[in-house]
Amino acid sequence: MDFQHKPVLVAEVLELLDPARRFTIVDCTLGGAGHSFAIRELLPVDSWLVGIDQDDDALATAGNSMAGYENVKLLKGNFGQLKTLLEDWKGPIDGFLFDLGVSSWQLDNPQRGFAYQHDAPLDMRMNQEALLSAADIVNNWSAREMTGIFRAYGEEKWSSRVAAFIVKARELKPVETTGELVEIIKAAIPAAARREGGHPGRRVFQALRIAVNSELENLRLGLEAAIDICAPGGVVAAISYHSLEDRIVKRIFKDRAVGCICPSELPVCTCNHKPEVKILTKKPIGPGKEELESNPRSRSAKLRAASKLGSNES
Repeated sequence: MDFQHKPVLVAEVLELLDPARRFTIVDCTLGGAGHSFAIRELLPVDSWLVGIDQDDDALATAGNSMAGYENVKLLKGNFGQLKTLLEDWKGPIDGFLFDLGVSSWQLDNPQRGFAYQHDAPLDMRMNQEALLSAADIVNNWSAREMTGIFRAYGEEKWSSRVAAFIVKARELKPVETTGELVEIIKAAIPAAARREGGHPGRRVFQALRIAVNSELENLRLGLEAAIDICAPGGVVAAISYHSLEDRIVKRIFKDRAVGCICPSELPVCTCNHKPEVKILTKKPIGPGKEELESNPRSRSAKLRAASKLGSNES
């Protein structure tokens, strides 16, 4: 399969990042390079686009399709390692984009094991060199550990029951495919509950994917690093697709936008703590009607952004 991914909220991302005014923009989730193409078209000729991805297929496809562009640098890695990946970069970096979650190509490629619609090996690794897979979790983790991630990362009401059914099933044979896991989940969730809230495997599959790829911890690390690295006047933008991601983005931006942190009973500020960012999106930006019609997968997208303040700004 060709690596294809229809980027969401492109116009909104370009308006917030304003590439024509930037020195270097880092696309922390390169994917199919849809956002990167749009950004590179607007960057000044002497400015740079840096694309980061942990998926070899994404990097190979982007490398081929962007071969004619100058001042493009592609790096393999997870954005949780952002400071390490960019530690040797020369010059200011004044734009960061995070397009979170799993790409359409990864979902639609059965062999990657992300989707409950396809029967495929139970994998879900975004970086195929990583050691931990969804099969490892399902076949080796305790019922208590699985219950914990299904509840925390999937907000699955029937977490303990699904975990118990998995343990019982793997006593007979290892759970090796997505199809086998879907059948176990269906058996575990009562019929009345299966008729509500979409596919019964959706929440468990989301939880496994997040756990396999340490997505939420990497998001915290990457977003904090982007704010630290970003030059004054630069912008950090993030597109999330579920409430767990969006809450992290919202909280980090809010925390870094705080000024005085003195106790409320003090009459004057003595901490001299300054806000580091200004939040640009009071409410998250979602797709418009036209985009929803042309790309249904954009329906859950939420875009938030913040600009880096200088030392004399507040």
